[in-house]
Amino acid sequence: MTTRLTVAQALVRFLAAQYTERDGVRQRLISATWGIFGHGNVAGLGQALVEYADDMPYHQGRNEQSMVHAAVGYARQSNRLSTHAVTTSIGPGATNLVTGAALATVNRLPVLLLPGDIFATRVADPVLQQLEVPYAGDISVNDCLRPVSKYFDRVTRPEALIPAALQAMRVLTDPVETGAVTLALPQDVQAEAHDWPDEFFAERTWVVRRPGADPTELAEAVQAIRSARRPLLVAGGGVHHSRAEEALAEFASATGIPVASTQAGKGSLRHDHPQDVGGVGHTGTATANELARQADLVIGVGTRWTDFTTASGTLFAADGVRFLNLNIAPYDGHKLAGTPLVADARSALQELTGALQLHAHRVTGAYVDEYTLDKERWEQRVDACYEADEPDIRPTQPQVLGALDALVDESDVVINAAGSLPGDLHKLWRARSRDQYHLEYGYSCMGYEIPAAIGVKMAAPDRNVWALVGDGTYLMMPTEIVTAVQEGIAIKLLLIQNHGYASIGGLSETVGGERFATAYRYQSDDGTYTGAPLPVDLAANVASLGMRVLRAKTVRDLRAALEEARAADTPTCVYVETETADTVSGAPPAQAWWDVPVAETATRPSAVKARELYERHVSTRRRHL
Repeated sequence: MTTRLTVAQALVRFLAAQYTERDGVRQRLISATWGIFGHGNVAGLGQALVEYADDMPYHQGRNEQSMVHAAVGYARQSNRLSTHAVTTSIGPGATNLVTGAALATVNRLPVLLLPGDIFATRVADPVLQQLEVPYAGDISVNDCLRPVSKYFDRVTRPEALIPAALQAMRVLTDPVETGAVTLALPQDVQAEAHDWPDEFFAERTWVVRRPGADPTELAEAVQAIRSARRPLLVAGGGVHHSRAEEALAEFASATGIPVASTQAGKGSLRHDHPQDVGGVGHTGTATANELARQADLVIGVGTRWTDFTTASGTLFAADGVRFLNLNIAPYDGHKLAGTPLVADARSALQELTGALQLHAHRVTGAYVDEYTLDKERWEQRVDACYEADEPDIRPTQPQVLGALDALVDESDVVINAAGSLPGDLHKLWRARSRDQYHLEYGYSCMGYEIPAAIGVKMAAPDRNVWALVGDGTYLMMPTEIVTAVQEGIAIKLLLIQNHGYASIGGLSETVGGERFATAYRYQSDDGTYTGAPLPVDLAANVASLGMRVLRAKTVRDLRAALEEARAADTPTCVYVETETADTVSGAPPAQAWWDVPVAETATRPSAVKARELYERHVSTRRRHL
């Protein structure tokens, strides 16, 4: 039996019938579609979404990049088991997807992209917004999405949709290969009718696997742990993707091995778990980084070992230090010349715990006492950063975080991606649940927070969802505030004004850039931006987009505003001004290095001094072989 439908109609019906299942729980794979319509998709996918509105919920976006961010936020909150599709027109609508696609693929989070494309039949050539390539007739701007997609196909014939759609679902549900998936859809093909086999529209369930450890690799891993005197476990985002938090807690409690976390892995253990020692790497805690420097075995679980985590190859400094990498991706399992344990994080942690308990293995009491005391000292530093002795003065950024920390419980979700906040949060935030700490730091994309908060709130409507945004990030992409207002999505926006790019300004100062062009100030006669702060009223801008705004001038105001915002059932912004961009945030400085190359030749003293310091750090880098 067949059914005659357009390609777009067939695709929407197909997507509505796709499910995932893991651990016996089944859910829709593509639970909704975001879209902005133009001539490249309005008559195809636009019509199909109207035709099948009961089967495929639709959300109206304001920017194509931010629609992808919303879908990614939804996918992360859904443990990668459910996501959204995003449809755009051709031309600029399609190329606006590229940044969002890169973010999804870098962070290994599934999202389905459905950009319109130029006529497959070439009857109208060139069409509006078509990029003409003299040496190739089969290239369009959508080819920009190839390097940032885990799977890409251009559906130039109706019958080609069937294998392309099935391959797209395979990649979206693959725990190793998932990321952005792009099906480019020529606008004429979208509207073309075809006789489709009814089997194409039958419900399909894609089982997300949990592979266990290879016995040989497991035995090697157990031996490595039993032989270590000062082991340290580094929890990455894969712990969350696998829902391995309980298995990790059992492993840590049974063995006494301390657990540090990457930005993506923070919250793998609650902040008050005895073995949790906080963030590791350039933005990490002194406790975790000192353990890292002295560790003889580093157990990476679900981490891809970015340069922030390894302090650009300078952090893990002990003679003879070895790595054990538990990762579902073989590529990551072999990094840093480590012993691979290629398996699902939860499955393998459970196997490791069982095997080590057979030997009654546990680290020494002296080691536990050492990191426990260091953790207590660090918590005292956090308390000092959060404390506000004078509640009627303007808060520092850590005091803003302290006010929020004092208010939330384990049900709140805190979202951030870029600026100076990730460093402060990684060092200071006390994660109370597995998914409270939502940092997109794989791509660190300014503009992610607000749309991602919308996606998270869609996935968890009963949770309080906070988007923490600096002024630089806010000005990049505030547009989805309109979407939150339109759809009544009660996100909380904490907007922090410090008059510039505070994070990059601080970095600029340390690398000899003298904070050039990092402040939001009037330009001076010498061409630098050192005049008075710009008279920009971001709170008024938020209000103009329809969101309720609570202004806070002091710590006391801030506490009251945050409490009011948390209780609100409509989209609400708390606006607070902190120190300016050319002053420090007040958080402890970096506890480990990060490699940002400094000018090798320069005449300005600041750059000369920065280069001398840079060369000293570079000399400590090592390759683990």
